[in-house]
Amino acid sequence: MADPKGFLTTPREEWPRRPVGERVRDWNEVYVPGALLPIVSPQADRCMDCGVPFCHQACPLGNLIPEWNDLVSREDWRAAADRLHATNNFPEFTGRLCPAPCEAGCVLAINQPAVTIKNVECAIADRAWEEGFAPPAPPERLSGRTVAVIGSGPAGLAAAQQLTRAGHTVAVYERDDRIGGLMRYGIPEFKMEKRHLERRVEQMRAEGTKFRPSTTVGRDVDAAELRARYDAVVLATGATAWRELAVPGRELAGIHQAMEYLPLANRVCEGDLGSSPLSAAGRHVVIVGGGDTGADCLGTAVREGAASVTQLDIYAQPGSERDEDAEPWPTYPKVYRLSAAHEEAGELRTAPAADADARLFAASTLRFSGDGNGRVGALHLVEVDAGRRAVPGTERVLPADLVLLALGFSGPDREDGLVAQLGAELSPRGTLARDAGFATNVPGVFAAGDAARGQSLIVWAIAEGRAVAAAVDRYLTGAASRLPAPVTPYDRPMTV
Repeated sequence: MADPKGFLTTPREEWPRRPVGERVRDWNEVYVPGALLPIVSPQADRCMDCGVPFCHQACPLGNLIPEWNDLVSREDWRAAADRLHATNNFPEFTGRLCPAPCEAGCVLAINQPAVTIKNVECAIADRAWEEGFAPPAPPERLSGRTVAVIGSGPAGLAAAQQLTRAGHTVAVYERDDRIGGLMRYGIPEFKMEKRHLERRVEQMRAEGTKFRPSTTVGRDVDAAELRARYDAVVLATGATAWRELAVPGRELAGIHQAMEYLPLANRVCEGDLGSSPLSAAGRHVVIVGGGDTGADCLGTAVREGAASVTQLDIYAQPGSERDEDAEPWPTYPKVYRLSAAHEEAGELRTAPAADADARLFAASTLRFSGDGNGRVGALHLVEVDAGRRAVPGTERVLPADLVLLALGFSGPDREDGLVAQLGAELSPRGTLARDAGFATNVPGVFAAGDAARGQSLIVWAIAEGRAVAAAVDRYLTGAASRLPAPVTPYDRPMTV
């Protein structure tokens, strides 16, 4: 604890964002370059050394937050990077993409704004790369054992890196043409520039991990044959089976899933396309779904030059303060949050009829109507109460010639044949079934991340990747693993 009075004398200050009018004209990250380091050490001083750090419990990785806060406050960046990487393979990802449940669990957050843990984490990770504190860590010797990891999202990459560093020979199979899973094609460039992903993948290559992009296991490679070729297999395919909206008019052209829309915009940023075939330019866009994926669609549509963008959230607008009775500290509260995309939409007034920024709260879709040529032309909605029952007399119509469905995901994709060819069992929720050791019913086959847990946060995916690596290491060696296992398959976020 470098400054015992830091939390009393220093107010919370976050990494400033670039002006809206500037950042919506490009796809670069929304934050002011270089503006984090000057403020991050005083922010780390606000850490209270509280004795019982609930931020540990709130973070499934068990990040050593008070330790690296103290090191950053003293500007010992090398030691801070070592402590950060001790629990997190990819802090530059979580520092940008995680919603920071650790901050909700910060003891200071009981009656003050929490420590800016996420910003401190990001500063350490970026400084580590700049100063060369994150070199490749290849194993000293090889075990002679082989592992196939199917899926290159955060869970698959974390499992692969841990197993490679333990001495096993690992190959990562990815159905897309580039490595990264949803981090590559689902997360917009303005939230995380893909250079961060490329840098980590190159580190893993230098450590010995092999990558097999453009390979769909179940189609290009028979899953059972792949299992026979490797000593163990990790299924980390993610929860890519999207949820549908079964309302009249769904068959009209111009209604697309978010994950049909977002990858095309990312491919434009990668240079694969000159423009997106589903570009929102000049269109009236309605996004159905109030979560992070919907916000990603919102920021993308704004940058593409949409005529208007409205986001529908079936939940009522939350308050600005934690409801201590319903969601007491240190649980993660449902409060009104203004993402970069919502800030942009609010300032640019992309949805004049919205309740706040671009969102219509407590809104449910009734049906779509067409324009007479087989394309969607309008969305009909109704206000709902807390039980999601329609409120009489509240029906409205929004112009919509592009509708994006961002309703979440139910489990792994079963159309590619992977699950059937392996004979892997599914849980009643449609996710991959596994035991307390991450093992499926198929010998030598393990499951981790959203494919087994269900749709969750990036920090949980990385934690599961690290934990499944320890389970696979035990299976391969027949002995206790020295790899960390931060979570079990049955762990869940703190709730009431």
